[in-house]
Amino acid sequence: MRVTITGANGFIGRALAGRLRDHGHTVTGVDLHADTTAGVVAGDISTDGDWQHTVTGSDLVIHAAAVVSNAVGLHGQWRINVAGTRKVADAAARGKATRFVHLSSIRAFSDVHFPDGVTEEHPVRLDGNPYVDTKIAGEQVVLQAHAAGQIAATIVRPGDVYGPGSRPWTVLPVQLIKKNLFLLPARGNGIFSPVYVDDLIDGLLLAAENPGASGQVFTLSGGVGVPCREFFGHYYRMLGKRGPLCTPTGFAVAAASAAAGATALVGGTTEINAISMRYFTRTGTYSIDKARRMLGYAPAVDLAEGMTRTGQWLRTQGLVPSFLHPR
Repeated sequence: MRVTITGANGFIGRALAGRLRDHGHTVTGVDLHADTTAGVVAGDISTDGDWQHTVTGSDLVIHAAAVVSNAVGLHGQWRINVAGTRKVADAAARGKATRFVHLSSIRAFSDVHFPDGVTEEHPVRLDGNPYVDTKIAGEQVVLQAHAAGQIAATIVRPGDVYGPGSRPWTVLPVQLIKKNLFLLPARGNGIFSPVYVDDLIDGLLLAAENPGASGQVFTLSGGVGVPCREFFGHYYRMLGKRGPLCTPTGFAVAAASAAAGATALVGGTTEINAISMRYFTRTGTYSIDKARRMLGYAPAVDLAEGMTRTGQWLRTQGLVPSFLHPR
């Protein structure tokens, strides 16, 4: 196949491109900065430009470009996650792409107001968080194009994706832990739904290759939920630190809000904010039964193995020590 990936220089985009090339496919991409060695052209998906011609003749377009942040406001997120998604879908339709796979997020269910074991049939819920709300609106754009017969589209909602190169759930937490700036609300009892990047890539390709996935929405996580203190505790041990620091929710939200306010005063932004703290208070998990049944999705990397691989990568990047002195 000829495949075009948006957000091709990002964490998931790079992993996808590598896997596709290993399977003998031709891969091109779009990102803010060009990478000619990887066939990536420069383009802002929220603005018309030459990047739109990149998808012409593609068999498959995988739309991974997005603002993934709790620190960017509604306008900045809507511009990319919604308006940009519309432009990518339109370009794919004009370019006669056969399939379109859109990366959304489990956060389309809302951050905290969903039942345990939530399925794809459960209604999405706006909650005023720009990332949540624009992910929901981005799905609507894609499903609208599908319903109009413009392109055969599939929505994938990844869980909390970690592993080599993951900024939100690997690099950033490690950096914050090293600076003693990381804490967890709900005394660390909130539920995290990790998926190792290799498992996500497996699921994405299954969704892209299965004709029956057209018009469908799939949740792709590791299939289990773990307490936040357990997930992030792996990074503390890699760094030789005791932790995580687990506090009551009220304290964590207040501390994060104060940190965000102080950063804003000097013109900066931070992911340490009230939205992030509330995300760590989730009590529910996400069902992957539909993906198992329709796609044959079977995550193979459990948390212990995933963290072993992640730790090896972090050591090669110098983000955690290669050895630890006894405490």
